Amino acid sequence: MSTITRGPEAEEIAGPVQRRGDVVFAGLAKGAGILIMVALAGVGLFLLVEGAPAITASGDQAYGNDSIVLFVWPLLFGTLLAAVIALLLAVPLSLGVALVISHYAPRRISKTLGYVIDLLAAIPSVVYGLWGAFVLAPAILPSYQWLADNLGWLPFFEGPATTGRTILTASIVLAIMILPIVTAISREVFAQTPRMHEEAALALGATRWEMIRMTVFPYSRSGVISGIMLGLGRALGETMAVAMVLSVGIGVVTVNLVSPENPSTIAANIALNFGNASGTKINVLVFSGLVLFLISFAVNFFGRWIAARGQVKG
Repeated sequence: MSTITRGPEAEEIAGPVQRRGDVVFAGLAKGAGILIMVALAGVGLFLLVEGAPAITASGDQAYGNDSIVLFVWPLLFGTLLAAVIALLLAVPLSLGVALVISHYAPRRISKTLGYVIDLLAAIPSVVYGLWGAFVLAPAILPSYQWLADNLGWLPFFEGPATTGRTILTASIVLAIMILPIVTAISREVFAQTPRMHEEAALALGATRWEMIRMTVFPYSRSGVISGIMLGLGRALGETMAVAMVLSVGIGVVTVNLVSPENPSTIAANIALNFGNASGTKINVLVFSGLVLFLISFAVNFFGRWIAARGQVKG
């Protein structure tokens, strides 16, 4: 009785054999992805339905504004202003720390520094808010006064500087909060630069900085940009830290960073007013949350798109 054996060619024609565990894991992963998409769509639908009545709100229903646009615009401006300032402060420091950890510091120091940076992400937002309101704000007030006295001709420092609890202080707190995110992602993509590229640049006579500029930065550009976008998303949605630093925001549009008249952010305004809101005011706050939801979604989608585009080119 003869037996028929299947060679490699027959297995290739029949296709790869899938194990039961792989099939189960693939199904669970796909189900989790679909569940996340359904939850995201549910959140968006809820915000849209609950925020729709606010479109016609005005007067006291819109917190003293003639339309919902006049209510949301100062909050949107404050949200974007605080997030952009936080990025300007955090990104250079984050990239510098990531380079020190991945290419300059000895292994023992780099590991310790990496642990310290990662621990910043574990600190609750409330702790950052308390530190910003009661430690940073009083300590930085003399600097604000100096800026108002000597650089008051600039619109950013017109003053008067009477309190340290300003939009600039809130931005500094946000910068510290997004520092671990941008640093961790940048550190990982810097470390993934092909070693042969770095050694080739050094062999051609490049200094360490020239090697980093010619090999590390081009290779990790998409990853760094995606990390920055994720940090921006965190800064846009931060609530408690900004609410505790600013306490009460004013519906103004100004670039004066050291004045007590500060634009609040959408998230902080919702946290401060939602407990006392009723009727159409709740719909107005939910509508502002919808605006923040769309902006955060767009920022994170843009960051993912840049990362995917860089992987395809690579």
